[in-house]
Amino acid sequence: MNKFIFISGGVCSSLGKGVAASSIGALLESRGFSVRMIKCDPYINVDAGTMSPHQHGEIYVTDDGAETDLDLGNYARFTSGRLSKANSITTGKVYETVIRKEREGRYHGRCVQVIPHITDEIKGRILEVCKEEPGADIAIIEIGGTVGDIESVPFLEAARQMIHEYGRTNVISVHLTLVPQVGEGELKTKPTQHSVKSMQEIGIQPDLLICRSPVMLDEAARRKIALFTNVDLDAVCTSKDIDSTIYEIPLLFFEQKLDQVVLKKLGLENRPADISHWQSVSERFAARQGKVRIAVVGKYMDLQETYQSIYSALFHAGLECGVEVELVKIESSKLEEEGNAAAILTPSGTGFDGLLIPGGVGPRGVKGMIKAVNWARTNKLPCFGISLGMHIMAIEWARNVLGWSDADSTEFNHDTKHPVVSLLEEQADVKYGGTMRLGAGETKAQKDTHIWAAYKGEKIVERHRQRYEFSNKYKKEMAESGLKITAHCATSNLVDCIEWPDNPWGLGVQFHPEFKSKPTAAAPLFRDFIVAAKSANNNGRKNE
Repeated sequence: MNKFIFISGGVCSSLGKGVAASSIGALLESRGFSVRMIKCDPYINVDAGTMSPHQHGEIYVTDDGAETDLDLGNYARFTSGRLSKANSITTGKVYETVIRKEREGRYHGRCVQVIPHITDEIKGRILEVCKEEPGADIAIIEIGGTVGDIESVPFLEAARQMIHEYGRTNVISVHLTLVPQVGEGELKTKPTQHSVKSMQEIGIQPDLLICRSPVMLDEAARRKIALFTNVDLDAVCTSKDIDSTIYEIPLLFFEQKLDQVVLKKLGLENRPADISHWQSVSERFAARQGKVRIAVVGKYMDLQETYQSIYSALFHAGLECGVEVELVKIESSKLEEEGNAAAILTPSGTGFDGLLIPGGVGPRGVKGMIKAVNWARTNKLPCFGISLGMHIMAIEWARNVLGWSDADSTEFNHDTKHPVVSLLEEQADVKYGGTMRLGAGETKAQKDTHIWAAYKGEKIVERHRQRYEFSNKYKKEMAESGLKITAHCATSNLVDCIEWPDNPWGLGVQFHPEFKSKPTAAAPLFRDFIVAAKSANNNGRKNE
Protein backbone atom coordinates (compact mmCIF):
# COMPACT_ATOMS: atom_id res chain seq x y z
CA MET A 1 0.00 0.00 0.00
CA ASN A 2 1.44 3.38 -0.96
CA LYS A 3 -1.53 5.74 -1.03
CA PHE A 4 -2.85 7.62 1.99
CA ILE A 5 -5.72 10.05 2.54
CA PHE A 6 -5.81 12.11 5.74
CA ILE A 7 -9.21 13.49 6.73
CA SER A 8 -9.24 16.47 9.10
CA GLY A 9 -11.89 18.89 10.30
CA GLY A 10 -12.10 22.57 11.08
CA VAL A 11 -14.28 25.32 12.60
CA CYS A 12 -16.29 23.04 14.88
CA SER A 13 -16.92 19.41 15.75
CA SER A 14 -19.83 17.19 14.64
CA LEU A 15 -19.56 18.18 10.97
CA GLY A 16 -19.55 14.54 9.89
CA LYS A 17 -15.89 13.64 9.32
CA GLY A 18 -16.62 9.98 9.99
CA VAL A 19 -19.43 9.85 7.43
CA ALA A 20 -17.36 11.83 4.91
CA ALA A 21 -14.38 9.50 5.35
CA SER A 22 -16.64 6.45 5.09
CA SER A 23 -18.33 7.82 1.96
CA ILE A 24 -14.99 8.41 0.26
CA GLY A 25 -14.01 4.86 1.16
CA ALA A 26 -17.31 3.54 -0.22
CA LEU A 27 -16.81 5.34 -3.54
CA LEU A 28 -13.23 4.11 -3.91
CA GLU A 29 -14.44 0.56 -3.23
CA SER A 30 -17.12 1.03 -5.89
CA ARG A 31 -14.28 1.62 -8.35
CA GLY A 32 -12.55 -1.62 -7.40
CA PHE A 33 -9.96 -0.32 -4.94
CA SER A 34 -9.29 -2.00 -1.61
CA VAL A 35 -9.51 0.43 1.30
CA ARG A 36 -8.42 0.35 4.95
CA MET A 37 -10.00 2.83 7.38
CA ILE A 38 -8.13 4.21 10.41
CA LYS A 39 -9.31 6.51 13.21
CA CYS A 40 -6.83 8.65 15.17
CA ASP A 41 -8.45 9.78 18.41
CA PRO A 42 -6.73 12.56 20.40
CA TYR A 43 -8.09 11.50 23.79
CA ILE A 44 -5.58 10.16 26.32
CA ASN A 45 -7.72 7.13 27.18
CA VAL A 46 -6.07 3.98 25.83
CA ASP A 47 -9.41 2.97 24.31
CA ALA A 48 -13.09 3.85 24.61
CA GLY A 49 -13.91 0.95 26.95
CA THR A 50 -14.09 2.95 30.16
CA MET A 51 -15.73 6.07 28.74
CA SER A 52 -19.17 7.19 29.85
CA PRO A 53 -21.86 6.75 27.18
CA HIS A 54 -23.29 10.10 28.32
CA GLN A 55 -20.13 11.87 27.16
CA HIS A 56 -18.62 9.78 24.42
CA GLY A 57 -21.50 7.90 22.88
CA GLU A 58 -21.41 4.32 21.69
CA ILE A 59 -18.48 1.97 22.17
CA TYR A 60 -18.07 0.01 18.95
CA VAL A 61 -16.58 -3.49 19.24
CA THR A 62 -14.53 -5.24 16.55
CA ASP A 63 -14.13 -8.97 15.95
CA ASP A 64 -10.84 -9.04 17.86
CA GLY A 65 -12.40 -7.36 20.88
CA ALA A 66 -11.27 -3.76 20.45
CA GLU A 67 -13.47 -1.20 22.23
CA THR A 68 -13.33 1.75 19.87
CA ASP A 69 -14.82 5.06 18.86
CA LEU A 70 -18.22 4.95 17.17
CA ASP A 71 -16.73 6.17 13.87
CA LEU A 72 -15.46 2.64 13.28
CA GLY A 73 -19.13 1.67 13.19
CA ASN A 74 -19.62 4.10 10.30
CA TYR A 75 -16.61 2.62 8.53
CA ALA A 76 -18.10 -0.86 8.92
CA ARG A 77 -21.52 0.19 7.62
CA PHE A 78 -20.14 2.01 4.55
CA THR A 79 -17.09 -0.07 3.61
CA SER A 80 -16.03 -3.72 3.55
CA GLY A 81 -12.43 -3.53 4.76
CA ARG A 82 -11.45 -5.46 7.87
CA LEU A 83 -11.43 -3.55 11.17
CA SER A 84 -9.34 -4.54 14.18
CA LYS A 85 -7.60 -3.06 17.22
CA ALA A 86 -4.94 -1.66 14.90
CA ASN A 87 -7.50 0.54 13.12
CA SER A 88 -8.08 2.59 16.27
CA ILE A 89 -5.10 4.77 17.24
CA THR A 90 -5.42 6.87 20.39
CA THR A 91 -3.09 9.29 22.13
CA GLY A 92 -3.27 6.95 25.12
CA LYS A 93 -2.02 3.96 23.11
CA VAL A 94 0.73 6.00 21.50
CA TYR A 95 2.09 7.48 24.74
CA GLU A 96 1.69 4.18 26.60
CA THR A 97 3.88 2.46 24.01
CA VAL A 98 6.49 5.22 23.85
CA ILE A 99 6.80 5.36 27.66
CA ARG A 100 7.12 1.56 27.85
CA LYS A 101 9.88 1.64 25.24
CA GLU A 102 11.67 4.39 27.18
CA ARG A 103 11.47 2.35 30.40
CA GLU A 104 12.92 -0.64 28.53
CA GLY A 105 15.84 1.47 27.35
CA ARG A 106 14.97 1.12 23.70
CA TYR A 107 15.76 4.76 22.98
CA HIS A 108 19.35 4.26 24.20
CA GLY A 109 19.32 7.16 26.64
CA ARG A 110 18.09 9.78 24.18
CA CYS A 111 15.68 12.51 25.30
CA VAL A 112 12.22 11.28 24.33
CA GLN A 113 10.17 14.00 22.63
CA VAL A 114 6.93 14.52 20.74
CA ILE A 115 8.99 14.93 17.58
CA PRO A 116 10.28 12.49 16.51
CA HIS A 117 9.26 9.76 18.97
CA ILE A 118 5.51 10.34 19.33
CA THR A 119 5.04 11.17 15.65
CA ASP A 120 7.16 8.18 14.63
CA GLU A 121 4.94 5.92 16.77
CA ILE A 122 1.82 7.35 15.09
CA LYS A 123 3.27 6.81 11.62
CA GLY A 124 4.41 3.33 12.58
CA ARG A 125 0.92 2.38 13.71
CA ILE A 126 -0.59 3.67 10.46
CA LEU A 127 1.90 1.65 8.43
CA GLU A 128 1.24 -1.40 10.60
CA VAL A 129 -2.40 -1.37 9.53
CA CYS A 130 -1.22 -1.34 5.92
CA LYS A 131 1.08 -4.30 6.54
CA GLU A 132 -1.83 -6.33 7.96
CA GLU A 133 -3.43 -6.34 4.52
CA PRO A 134 -0.67 -5.95 1.89
CA GLY A 135 -3.16 -6.15 -0.99
CA ALA A 136 -5.01 -3.02 0.07
CA ASP A 137 -4.60 0.04 -2.15
CA ILE A 138 -5.51 3.05 -0.03
CA ALA A 139 -5.52 3.91 3.68
CA ILE A 140 -7.99 6.57 4.81
CA ILE A 141 -6.97 8.11 8.13
CA GLU A 142 -9.48 10.25 10.00
CA ILE A 143 -7.96 12.59 12.57
CA GLY A 144 -10.39 13.28 15.40
CA GLY A 145 -11.02 16.69 16.84
CA THR A 146 -10.67 20.05 15.11
CA VAL A 147 -7.64 21.81 13.70
CA GLY A 148 -6.44 24.17 16.40
CA ASP A 149 -7.08 21.69 19.21
CA ILE A 150 -3.86 21.09 21.11
CA GLU A 151 -4.68 17.36 21.38
CA SER A 152 -4.70 16.90 17.59
CA VAL A 153 -1.34 18.53 16.90
CA PRO A 154 0.84 15.34 17.05
CA PHE A 155 -1.46 13.55 14.59
CA LEU A 156 -1.52 16.48 12.17
CA GLU A 157 2.26 16.72 12.44
CA ALA A 158 2.53 13.02 11.61
CA ALA A 159 0.33 13.64 8.57
CA ARG A 160 2.54 16.56 7.50
CA GLN A 161 5.63 14.38 7.79
CA MET A 162 4.08 11.61 5.71
CA ILE A 163 3.12 14.09 2.97
CA HIS A 164 6.75 15.28 2.96
CA GLU A 165 8.25 11.77 3.08
CA TYR A 166 6.00 10.03 0.54
CA GLY A 167 5.10 12.93 -1.75
CA ARG A 168 1.85 14.64 -2.67
CA THR A 169 0.96 12.01 -5.28
CA ASN A 170 0.96 9.34 -2.55
CA VAL A 171 -0.47 11.26 0.42
CA ILE A 172 -3.25 13.84 0.21
CA SER A 173 -5.12 15.98 2.73
CA VAL A 174 -8.92 16.23 2.72
CA HIS A 175 -10.24 18.96 5.01
CA LEU A 176 -13.87 19.14 6.14
CA THR A 177 -15.04 22.57 7.18
CA LEU A 178 -18.16 24.66 7.76
CA VAL A 179 -19.83 27.15 5.43
CA PRO A 180 -22.69 28.55 7.53
CA GLN A 181 -25.70 30.46 6.30
CA VAL A 182 -26.68 33.45 8.39
CA GLY A 183 -30.46 33.45 8.64
CA GLU A 184 -31.74 32.98 5.11
CA GLY A 185 -28.97 35.13 3.70
CA GLU A 186 -25.74 34.39 1.89
CA LEU A 187 -23.32 31.61 2.72
CA LYS A 188 -20.30 32.74 4.72
CA THR A 189 -16.94 31.42 3.53
CA LYS A 190 -14.73 33.16 6.10
CA PRO A 191 -14.77 30.28 8.66
CA THR A 192 -13.50 27.96 5.92
CA GLN A 193 -10.76 30.41 4.96
CA HIS A 194 -9.56 30.63 8.57
CA SER A 195 -9.72 26.86 9.00
CA VAL A 196 -7.54 26.26 5.95
CA LYS A 197 -5.15 28.97 7.15
CA SER A 198 -4.78 27.05 10.42
CA MET A 199 -3.91 23.93 8.42
CA GLN A 200 -1.37 25.86 6.37
CA GLU A 201 0.23 27.24 9.53
CA ILE A 202 1.08 23.70 10.66
CA GLY A 203 2.48 22.90 7.22
CA ILE A 204 -0.42 21.14 5.49
CA GLN A 205 -2.00 22.51 2.32
CA PRO A 206 -5.37 20.73 1.87
CA ASP A 207 -5.74 19.08 -1.52
CA LEU A 208 -9.51 18.82 -1.32
CA LEU A 209 -12.14 20.68 0.68
CA ILE A 210 -15.50 19.27 1.74
CA CYS A 211 -17.71 22.15 2.82
CA ARG A 212 -20.54 21.30 5.20
CA SER A 213 -23.41 23.62 4.35
CA PRO A 214 -27.21 23.73 4.61
CA VAL A 215 -27.39 23.99 0.79
CA MET A 216 -25.21 23.22 -2.20
CA LEU A 217 -22.50 25.81 -2.79
CA ASP A 218 -22.97 27.75 -6.01
CA GLU A 219 -20.18 28.42 -8.49
CA ALA A 220 -19.39 31.85 -7.04
CA ALA A 221 -18.96 30.53 -3.50
CA ARG A 222 -16.76 27.65 -4.68
CA ARG A 223 -14.58 30.01 -6.71
CA LYS A 224 -14.16 32.34 -3.76
CA ILE A 225 -13.16 29.47 -1.47
CA ALA A 226 -10.75 28.07 -4.06
CA LEU A 227 -9.13 31.49 -4.54
CA PHE A 228 -8.58 32.18 -0.85
CA THR A 229 -7.49 28.67 0.15
CA ASN A 230 -5.22 27.75 -2.79
CA VAL A 231 -7.36 24.69 -3.54
CA ASP A 232 -8.35 23.70 -7.10
CA LEU A 233 -11.91 24.66 -8.02
CA ASP A 234 -12.89 21.08 -8.88
CA ALA A 235 -11.60 20.04 -5.45
CA VAL A 236 -14.07 22.25 -3.54
CA CYS A 237 -17.07 20.03 -2.81
CA THR A 238 -20.26 20.36 -0.78
CA SER A 239 -21.61 18.12 1.94
CA LYS A 240 -25.08 19.59 2.31
CA ASP A 241 -27.55 18.82 5.08
CA ILE A 242 -29.45 15.65 4.19
CA ASP A 243 -33.16 15.32 4.96
CA SER A 244 -33.35 11.64 4.02
CA THR A 245 -30.51 9.35 5.09
CA ILE A 246 -26.73 9.60 5.51
CA TYR A 247 -26.44 6.79 2.95
CA GLU A 248 -27.20 9.45 0.31
CA ILE A 249 -23.79 11.03 0.98
CA PRO A 250 -21.81 8.68 -1.31
CA LEU A 251 -24.21 9.52 -4.14
CA LEU A 252 -23.91 13.25 -3.36
CA PHE A 253 -20.11 13.04 -3.52
CA PHE A 254 -20.27 10.90 -6.66
CA GLU A 255 -22.37 13.53 -8.45
CA GLN A 256 -19.67 16.11 -7.66
CA LYS A 257 -16.95 13.73 -8.96
CA LEU A 258 -15.18 13.88 -5.61
CA ASP A 259 -13.81 10.36 -5.99
CA GLN A 260 -12.42 11.20 -9.43
CA VAL A 261 -10.58 14.19 -7.94
CA VAL A 262 -9.10 11.91 -5.25
CA LEU A 263 -7.93 9.36 -7.83
CA LYS A 264 -6.41 12.09 -10.01
CA LYS A 265 -4.46 13.60 -7.13
CA LEU A 266 -3.21 10.17 -6.05
CA GLY A 267 -2.23 9.23 -9.60
CA LEU A 268 -4.56 6.24 -9.64
CA GLU A 269 -6.50 4.77 -12.55
CA ASN A 270 -10.01 6.18 -13.01
CA ARG A 271 -11.79 2.83 -13.07
CA PRO A 272 -15.52 2.51 -13.87
CA ALA A 273 -17.72 2.91 -10.80
CA ASP A 274 -20.48 0.56 -9.70
CA ILE A 275 -22.69 2.48 -7.28
CA SER A 276 -25.77 0.34 -7.87
CA HIS A 277 -25.93 -0.83 -4.24
CA TRP A 278 -26.02 2.78 -2.98
CA GLN A 279 -28.66 3.65 -5.57
CA SER A 280 -30.62 0.62 -4.36
CA VAL A 281 -30.47 1.90 -0.76
CA SER A 282 -31.80 5.27 -1.91
CA GLU A 283 -34.58 3.65 -3.94
CA ARG A 284 -35.64 1.36 -1.10
CA PHE A 285 -35.70 4.33 1.26
CA ALA A 286 -38.05 6.20 -1.07
CA ALA A 287 -40.23 3.12 -1.63
CA ARG A 288 -41.00 2.40 2.04
CA GLN A 289 -44.69 2.07 2.84
CA GLY A 290 -46.33 2.24 6.24
CA LYS A 291 -44.73 2.72 9.62
CA VAL A 292 -43.92 0.69 12.71
CA ARG A 293 -43.32 2.39 16.05
CA ILE A 294 -40.57 0.92 18.19
CA ALA A 295 -40.11 1.93 21.82
CA VAL A 296 -36.41 1.91 22.73
CA VAL A 297 -36.19 1.88 26.53
CA GLY A 298 -32.63 2.55 27.64
CA LYS A 299 -30.38 4.20 30.20
CA TYR A 300 -28.67 6.83 28.05
CA MET A 301 -31.37 8.37 25.89
CA ASP A 302 -30.12 11.95 26.12
CA LEU A 303 -27.40 11.41 23.49
CA GLN A 304 -28.25 10.17 19.98
CA GLU A 305 -24.83 8.59 19.49
CA THR A 306 -25.04 6.34 22.57
CA TYR A 307 -27.05 3.72 20.69
CA GLN A 308 -25.93 4.65 17.16
CA SER A 309 -25.48 1.06 15.93
CA ILE A 310 -28.86 0.06 17.43
CA TYR A 311 -30.65 2.90 15.64
CA SER A 312 -28.76 2.17 12.41
CA ALA A 313 -29.62 -1.54 12.56
CA LEU A 314 -33.33 -0.73 13.05
CA PHE A 315 -33.16 1.61 10.06
CA HIS A 316 -31.47 -1.07 7.94
CA ALA A 317 -34.15 -3.58 8.96
CA GLY A 318 -36.85 -1.11 7.95
CA LEU A 319 -35.23 -0.73 4.52
CA GLU A 320 -35.18 -4.49 4.05
CA CYS A 321 -38.78 -4.84 5.20
CA GLY A 322 -40.00 -1.87 3.15
CA VAL A 323 -41.33 0.05 6.13
CA GLU A 324 -40.45 3.23 8.01
CA VAL A 325 -39.23 2.58 11.55
CA GLU A 326 -40.25 5.35 13.93
CA LEU A 327 -38.14 5.31 17.08
CA VAL A 328 -39.63 6.50 20.35
CA LYS A 329 -36.79 6.90 22.85
CA ILE A 330 -37.82 6.41 26.47
CA GLU A 331 -35.51 6.98 29.43
CA SER A 332 -36.04 3.85 31.55
CA SER A 333 -35.96 5.72 34.86
CA LYS A 334 -39.15 7.55 33.83
CA LEU A 335 -41.04 4.26 33.96
CA GLU A 336 -40.19 3.55 37.58
CA GLU A 337 -42.83 5.70 39.25
CA GLU A 338 -46.13 3.95 39.95
CA GLY A 339 -48.44 4.08 36.95
CA ASN A 340 -45.91 5.64 34.60
CA ALA A 341 -45.13 2.44 32.69
CA ALA A 342 -48.77 1.78 31.81
CA ALA A 343 -49.33 5.41 30.86
CA ILE A 344 -46.25 5.65 28.64
CA LEU A 345 -46.37 2.18 27.11
CA THR A 346 -50.13 1.70 26.76
CA PRO A 347 -51.00 -0.07 23.52
CA SER A 348 -54.10 2.04 22.93
CA GLY A 349 -54.14 4.99 20.53
CA THR A 350 -50.88 5.31 18.63
CA GLY A 351 -49.20 2.70 20.84
CA PHE A 352 -46.12 0.70 19.90
CA ASP A 353 -45.46 -2.24 17.63
CA GLY A 354 -42.33 -3.44 19.39
CA LEU A 355 -40.06 -2.89 22.37
CA LEU A 356 -36.27 -2.95 22.33
CA ILE A 357 -34.07 -2.96 25.45
CA PRO A 358 -30.43 -2.19 24.55
CA GLY A 359 -27.23 -2.72 26.52
CA GLY A 360 -25.91 -0.74 29.46
CA VAL A 361 -24.23 -1.05 32.85
CA GLY A 362 -25.19 -0.21 36.41
CA PRO A 363 -28.47 -0.25 38.37
CA ARG A 364 -29.93 3.10 37.31
CA GLY A 365 -33.19 2.70 35.40
CA VAL A 366 -33.27 -1.10 35.68
CA LYS A 367 -36.65 -1.14 37.48
CA GLY A 368 -38.17 0.82 34.61
CA MET A 369 -36.76 -1.67 32.09
CA ILE A 370 -38.26 -4.57 34.03
CA LYS A 371 -41.66 -2.87 33.97
CA ALA A 372 -41.34 -2.29 30.23
CA VAL A 373 -40.46 -5.93 29.58
CA ASN A 374 -43.34 -7.13 31.75
CA TRP A 375 -45.70 -4.87 29.84
CA ALA A 376 -44.48 -6.26 26.50
CA ARG A 377 -44.72 -9.88 27.61
CA THR A 378 -48.20 -9.62 29.12
CA ASN A 379 -49.46 -7.65 26.10
CA LYS A 380 -47.83 -10.13 23.67
CA LEU A 381 -45.84 -7.37 22.00
CA PRO A 382 -42.67 -8.20 20.01
CA CYS A 383 -39.71 -7.62 22.31
CA PHE A 384 -35.97 -7.64 21.62
CA GLY A 385 -33.42 -7.61 24.44
CA ILE A 386 -29.72 -7.09 23.73
CA SER A 387 -27.05 -7.91 26.36
CA LEU A 388 -28.45 -6.07 29.42
CA GLY A 389 -31.81 -6.37 27.66
CA MET A 390 -31.56 -10.17 27.80
CA HIS A 391 -30.67 -9.95 31.50
CA ILE A 392 -33.75 -7.83 32.12
CA MET A 393 -35.94 -10.39 30.32
CA ALA A 394 -34.50 -13.18 32.50
CA ILE A 395 -35.01 -11.20 35.73
CA GLU A 396 -38.58 -10.24 34.79
CA TRP A 397 -39.42 -13.87 34.01
CA ALA A 398 -37.97 -15.11 37.28
CA ARG A 399 -39.90 -12.52 39.30
CA ASN A 400 -43.28 -12.66 37.60
CA VAL A 401 -43.52 -16.24 36.29
CA LEU A 402 -41.48 -18.21 38.82
CA GLY A 403 -42.51 -15.91 41.66
CA TRP A 404 -38.98 -15.13 42.87
CA SER A 405 -39.68 -11.55 43.85
CA ASP A 406 -36.04 -10.87 44.77
CA ALA A 407 -34.59 -12.33 41.56
CA ASP A 408 -31.89 -10.03 40.24
CA SER A 409 -28.43 -9.68 38.75
CA THR A 410 -25.47 -9.52 41.10
CA GLU A 411 -24.50 -6.43 39.14
CA PHE A 412 -27.42 -4.68 40.82
CA ASN A 413 -27.86 -6.66 44.06
CA HIS A 414 -25.03 -8.74 45.51
CA ASP A 415 -27.27 -10.14 48.23
CA THR A 416 -30.13 -11.49 46.12
CA LYS A 417 -31.16 -15.06 46.92
CA HIS A 418 -31.90 -15.71 43.24
CA PRO A 419 -29.01 -14.32 41.16
CA VAL A 420 -30.36 -15.37 37.78
CA VAL A 421 -27.66 -13.20 36.21
CA SER A 422 -24.19 -13.17 37.73
CA LEU A 423 -20.45 -13.28 37.22
CA LEU A 424 -18.91 -16.62 36.37
CA GLU A 425 -17.18 -18.30 39.32
CA GLU A 426 -13.73 -17.70 37.81
CA GLN A 427 -14.54 -13.98 37.55
CA ALA A 428 -15.51 -13.45 41.18
CA ASP A 429 -12.14 -12.18 42.38
CA VAL A 430 -11.23 -10.22 39.26
CA LYS A 431 -11.54 -6.44 39.37
CA TYR A 432 -13.66 -4.57 36.83
CA GLY A 433 -12.01 -4.27 33.45
CA GLY A 434 -10.60 -7.79 33.22
CA THR A 435 -13.76 -9.86 33.05
CA MET A 436 -15.55 -9.02 29.84
CA ARG A 437 -16.37 -11.42 27.04
CA LEU A 438 -15.21 -9.25 24.14
CA GLY A 439 -15.17 -9.67 20.37
CA ALA A 440 -16.45 -12.30 17.99
CA GLY A 441 -17.75 -15.53 19.44
CA GLU A 442 -19.54 -18.53 17.99
CA THR A 443 -23.05 -19.37 19.15
CA LYS A 444 -25.03 -22.54 18.40
CA ALA A 445 -28.78 -22.20 17.92
CA GLN A 446 -31.46 -24.84 18.40
CA LYS A 447 -33.83 -25.84 15.62
CA ASP A 448 -37.41 -24.60 15.46
CA THR A 449 -36.63 -21.35 17.25
CA HIS A 450 -36.73 -17.69 16.26
CA ILE A 451 -32.95 -17.40 16.38
CA TRP A 452 -32.49 -20.45 14.13
CA ALA A 453 -35.00 -19.01 11.68
CA ALA A 454 -33.25 -15.62 11.64
CA TYR A 455 -29.80 -17.02 10.89
CA LYS A 456 -31.08 -19.96 8.84
CA GLY A 457 -28.96 -22.49 10.66
CA GLU A 458 -27.13 -23.53 13.80
CA LYS A 459 -23.85 -21.60 13.54
CA ILE A 460 -23.88 -17.92 14.48
CA VAL A 461 -20.87 -15.61 14.83
CA GLU A 462 -21.57 -12.30 16.53
CA ARG A 463 -19.67 -9.89 18.77
CA HIS A 464 -19.91 -9.78 22.54
CA ARG A 465 -19.32 -7.08 25.12
CA GLN A 466 -20.54 -8.20 28.52
CA ARG A 467 -19.31 -9.04 31.96
CA TYR A 468 -22.37 -10.71 33.51
CA GLU A 469 -23.97 -13.90 32.23
CA PHE A 470 -27.23 -15.83 32.54
CA SER A 471 -26.66 -18.11 35.54
CA ASN A 472 -26.60 -21.79 34.62
CA LYS A 473 -27.58 -22.56 38.21
CA TYR A 474 -31.16 -21.57 37.40
CA LYS A 475 -31.31 -22.77 33.81
CA LYS A 476 -33.30 -25.94 34.56
CA GLU A 477 -35.97 -24.21 36.66
CA MET A 478 -36.31 -21.36 34.16
CA ALA A 479 -36.72 -23.84 31.29
CA GLU A 480 -39.24 -25.98 33.20
CA SER A 481 -41.34 -22.86 33.81
CA GLY A 482 -41.62 -22.31 30.05
CA LEU A 483 -38.76 -19.96 29.18
CA LYS A 484 -37.05 -21.20 26.04
CA ILE A 485 -33.26 -21.36 26.17
CA THR A 486 -32.48 -21.51 22.48
CA ALA A 487 -28.76 -20.87 21.94
CA HIS A 488 -25.48 -21.45 23.76
CA CYS A 489 -21.89 -20.36 23.36
CA ALA A 490 -20.18 -22.90 21.10
CA THR A 491 -17.14 -23.24 23.37
CA SER A 492 -18.89 -23.32 26.75
CA ASN A 493 -22.30 -23.88 28.26
CA LEU A 494 -23.10 -20.17 28.57
CA VAL A 495 -26.60 -19.12 27.52
CA ASP A 496 -26.59 -16.79 24.50
CA CYS A 497 -30.32 -16.58 23.72
CA ILE A 498 -33.65 -16.88 25.51
CA GLU A 499 -37.14 -16.73 23.96
CA TRP A 500 -40.64 -16.28 25.31
CA PRO A 501 -43.30 -18.90 24.70
CA ASP A 502 -46.75 -17.76 23.56
CA ASN A 503 -45.45 -14.51 22.14
CA PRO A 504 -45.24 -13.38 18.49
CA TRP A 505 -41.52 -12.63 18.88
CA GLY A 506 -39.92 -12.25 22.32
CA LEU A 507 -36.18 -12.82 22.20
CA GLY A 508 -33.09 -11.78 24.15
CA VAL A 509 -29.47 -12.31 23.13
CA GLN A 510 -26.23 -11.98 25.06
CA PHE A 511 -24.31 -10.70 22.03
CA HIS A 512 -24.59 -7.47 20.01
CA PRO A 513 -25.96 -8.16 16.50
CA GLU A 514 -26.17 -4.43 15.73
CA PHE A 515 -22.41 -4.19 15.15
CA LYS A 516 -22.53 -6.18 11.90
CA SER A 517 -25.63 -4.61 10.34
CA LYS A 518 -25.29 -2.74 7.04
CA PRO A 519 -27.71 -0.73 4.89
CA THR A 520 -27.19 -3.32 2.16
CA ALA A 521 -27.60 -6.30 4.54
CA ALA A 522 -29.70 -5.86 7.67
CA ALA A 523 -28.76 -7.87 10.77
CA PRO A 524 -30.97 -11.02 10.74
CA LEU A 525 -32.44 -10.56 14.23
CA PHE A 526 -33.25 -6.89 13.64
CA ARG A 527 -34.89 -7.81 10.34
CA ASP A 528 -37.09 -10.46 11.95
CA PHE A 529 -37.92 -8.15 14.87
CA ILE A 530 -39.24 -5.55 12.42
CA VAL A 531 -41.14 -8.25 10.52
CA ALA A 532 -42.84 -9.19 13.81
CA ALA A 533 -43.53 -5.53 14.63
CA LYS A 534 -45.00 -5.02 11.18
CA SER A 535 -47.26 -8.01 11.74
CA ALA A 536 -48.35 -6.63 15.14
CA ASN A 537 -49.21 -3.35 13.42
CA ASN A 538 -51.25 -5.12 10.74
CA ASN A 539 -53.07 -7.16 13.37
CA GLY A 540 -54.72 -4.13 14.85
CA ARG A 541 -52.20 -2.09 16.82
CA LYS A 542 -53.27 1.23 15.37
CA ASN A 543 -50.68 3.84 14.39
CA GLU A 544 -51.58 7.35 13.41
